[in-house]
Amino acid sequence: MRRVVRQKIDLYLQLIRWDRPAGWLLLLWPTLSALWLAAGGFPGWHLLCVFTLGTILMRSAGCCINDVADREFDKHVKRTAQRPVTRGAVSTREALLLGAVLALFAFLLVLTTNEVTVGWSFAALAVTLAYPYAKRFVSMPQAVLGVAFSFGIPMAYAAVRADIPTQAWLLWMGNLFWVLAYDTEYAMVDRDDDLRIGMKTSAITLGHWDVPAVMAFYAVYLIVWSWVVAPLVGAVGWWTGVAVAAIQVAWHFQLIRRRSRDGCFKAFRLNHWVGAALFAGIAVGLLA
Repeated sequence: MRRVVRQKIDLYLQLIRWDRPAGWLLLLWPTLSALWLAAGGFPGWHLLCVFTLGTILMRSAGCCINDVADREFDKHVKRTAQRPVTRGAVSTREALLLGAVLALFAFLLVLTTNEVTVGWSFAALAVTLAYPYAKRFVSMPQAVLGVAFSFGIPMAYAAVRADIPTQAWLLWMGNLFWVLAYDTEYAMVDRDDDLRIGMKTSAITLGHWDVPAVMAFYAVYLIVWSWVVAPLVGAVGWWTGVAVAAIQVAWHFQLIRRRSRDGCFKAFRLNHWVGAALFAGIAVGLLA
């Protein structure tokens, strides 16, 4: 009995990508950046815990929903064919129930903030639910993911200030371009499989312009965030963070320019360090 329970837990951990923290780190760094900016420094342990745990829970719930929605497609993609739902090790009912429980716990955390944040959490959930199906109808579904993955920014401002100022929406827009950059790299990994099964992705839509577009997305992200953040924090801290992020972007160009599967996946997997660099720039800049 104990062995069966352990095996089931292992399958659930595979389902929520527990061994791949890069996914929730991509969500966490911009959210923490927004918390620090909204609060003018450390936002307090309560909000730090709410948004850190909430990010992990919602990303995990999103994996459950995504795997159920894509289970028939994932069978034909080399990278995803062995996912628990796809191979039948976890039923769709189990996956949806787990996702609902995780989302419920995330919502309970949000309830400890304020009404504005609670209200926006419903919009964030709606986009999260819509994204898996966007890949069937939208030529650039990565933009839908960008909307979903950037919602932590306005929610962080709402939690701190009980309103969402213009700077939050500008950061949200800039972050959307970062998501376009790294998720296009991700889509480049599966391009041959996605073409064969009729899936829509930015890598397919952009064609031979994929690498220049990814670099342009990174540039817009760094420019918009610098425009918003630079007047709010110390110059040395912020521009050091931007420089470290830009060096990583240049390295990513070297990884993806030949469009190799391994290179593109490595670039995607290490993208969270770009966000970490900007968060460090903000945190240090605010100390100054």
